[in-house]
Amino acid sequence: MKYINAKNLLPESLVRELQRYIQGGYLYIPADAAQPKRWGEVSGYRQELERRNRQIRRAYREGTSMDQLADRYSLSVSAIRKIIYRK
Repeated sequence: MKYINAKNLLPESLVRELQRYIQGGYLYIPADAAQPKRWGEVSGYRQELERRNRQIRRAYREGTSMDQLADRYSLSVSAIRKIIYRK
């Protein structure tokens, strides 16, 4: 989690109101339960895996074997098969 300066994000009136309760400290604001984020969305890992999986599918279509892909990406052949055939 990275910290954001409230002055760079919030209206000045809200910053002043928050300063009434906390001065120079850290304040955690939990996510709204009505708007949950899926796994990996915050860190970007979900996008990284999607990019890797697209590369795996492309390489397979271009003739790379499942065994070669498993070695290249340090995955099992079963995992490669799931990535390739996932719709």
